[in-house]
Amino acid sequence: MQHIELKGQTRQVGNKAVIKAFRKQGLVPCNLYGNGMENVLFTVNAKDLKSVTNTPKSHIIDLNLDGKMYQAVLHELQWHPVTDECLHVDFLAVNEKKPVAIAVPIIITGHSKGVQQGGKFSQLLRSIRVSGLLSKLPDDVTIDISDLGLDKAIKAGDVKVDGISVLTDKDAIICAVKATRASAAAAEAAE
Repeated sequence: MQHIELKGQTRQVGNKAVIKAFRKQGLVPCNLYGNGMENVLFTVNAKDLKSVTNTPKSHIIDLNLDGKMYQAVLHELQWHPVTDECLHVDFLAVNEKKPVAIAVPIIITGHSKGVQQGGKFSQLLRSIRVSGLLSKLPDDVTIDISDLGLDKAIKAGDVKVDGISVLTDKDAIICAVKATRASAAAAEAAE
């Protein structure tokens, strides 16, 4: 899995006025916790944070907080309902020895047999939640749809990745090909 570095400055617990002052300076208040450590409160530049939040990819984040390094993953983001500015970020600390749960993007490859027969392809999930050690986590999960026929679907339970367990509900449909009126009419004419 790709790593991305993010620099921040530690801060003290503050009231609403202090937090608003951070946001006016272009800083986003953040919290780092988990992995048996005490909470670390810090701020990061809002522009630097966009390299992590405005991408479909998943990353392991190397946090540089006043010279001290931590490895973390995004846990929760809070957004302003009108301006879509990031208001607060929670990071979850991780290490090499414990499994990490993270959402990984799905990449679809191939041309479905069902689409070639006139069906309509739809992708319902753009990412899948997986768990594994940091060294085994993939950058993405590739699914080949070449054998996907009419009225067939690929579910999360069908995805197999070495050394990784899939946490997404096994009955969740990733992608499917539905029969259309034209494909049904063509099938009736062939009969």
